[in-house]
Amino acid sequence: MKNKRWPLILIATTLWLAPAAAADEAPLSAADKRAVVQQLGQTLEANYVYPDKAKTIAATLRRNLDAGDYDAAHDRPTLASELTDDLIAASGDLHFAVGVDPEWVADYAAKQDPARAAARREAERREELRKNFGFAALRYLDGNIAYVDLTHFADPEPGYDAAAAAMRFIENGDAVIYDLRYNNGGYLEMAQLLASQLFPGDKDQELFDYYYTLDGRRVERGQWVLPALPAKRLTGKPVYVLTGSTSFSAAEWFAYTLKKLGRATLVGERTAGGAHPVDRKPVGTDFFVQVPIGQIRDPVDRGDFEGQGVTPDHQVPSADALTVAHRLALADLAKADPAKQADADWFAPMLASRPQPTTAALKAIAGRYEGRRIDLIDGKLLYTWRERLRLTLAPLAGDLLELEGVRDFRFRIMRKGGKVVALERIDRDGTTLTYARLD
Repeated sequence: MKNKRWPLILIATTLWLAPAAAADEAPLSAADKRAVVQQLGQTLEANYVYPDKAKTIAATLRRNLDAGDYDAAHDRPTLASELTDDLIAASGDLHFAVGVDPEWVADYAAKQDPARAAARREAERREELRKNFGFAALRYLDGNIAYVDLTHFADPEPGYDAAAAAMRFIENGDAVIYDLRYNNGGYLEMAQLLASQLFPGDKDQELFDYYYTLDGRRVERGQWVLPALPAKRLTGKPVYVLTGSTSFSAAEWFAYTLKKLGRATLVGERTAGGAHPVDRKPVGTDFFVQVPIGQIRDPVDRGDFEGQGVTPDHQVPSADALTVAHRLALADLAKADPAKQADADWFAPMLASRPQPTTAALKAIAGRYEGRRIDLIDGKLLYTWRERLRLTLAPLAGDLLELEGVRDFRFRIMRKGGKVVALERIDRDGTTLTYARLD
């Protein structure tokens, strides 16, 4: 039997949000609203991971209704939005969402007509193609460090080829950074596939353990490191995961599990704190509710981070996390292999806080040097040689300058008596060449 896959995703990024009300939509009556609230409460009590809390939440919604809180909600999308807000306020669980989708409800009631279900899956696949199944960027950072920017965890069935290509792309890195700062979650099975590349395949290693309710029965599952992969494993290579306050659900689990197993260093901000698997259930004939139906547990002490978030090893503003992780990776690689210390030293100025030189300081650098010149145009230094090759010069630490697109050498401003007298080229192997100033 094929295991069902449950998406773990932040409500703000789903396609399940209520659409705008149709102009000819009949206003909701008081009886309509009461029926929706009653049916929503029953659905919560039948499916929510915490049955006792479900009763309390349902009672809260009924009290809100009796107090007139929904009187101004004259259309279905507005009522759905207000119910979503109240569900989250009553539970503290960001997974909750109420939406309007009569077509989906009809499909559900008909036990998913095969043709309609296939059409819906194809539409979802096309949408994922436009997003490249969550893989927003793949590149190598200075020092042979692979970087993966992942916006969400797509369903691995249609997204397998994209995941396999990404895994092969990073397999020759000396370290890898996964950027999940703005990842709102998705399918835990994609997280399982990607995480499996970080562990050996010849021994059992559990990644996640969880249970959920399915048609009134409790189902328990464990997800383990996969024994066969489409790419080489990164066993033993340093791993860093970037986190932010909008990292949610499956993204949090990816980070949390790797931290628990001692396999990754987390850098950034505390995550949102949404740990539960969810499902979509119909409410009446027009509405649905996205409801947490189970609980995931980590493979070490069977804990989770619901409502608390995942705390990174290095807490820094999310905007700075990539630079910090890059520095950590270079330093860790140098500790493991002293021959790589030269790389760490060379790239350190590029990763340090960039100075903000004054206009006067930039004007002092502009001028003619042997075989080349530096101009100050629109507040930027432009380096020109052979009269037609031009690149931007960016200030680094001290008197160092970085040439746009060049990693094998940089420049240093030479001064005498406070005046710029030469431009020194410094190659990565330590050799230098000096160009005297001519003006």
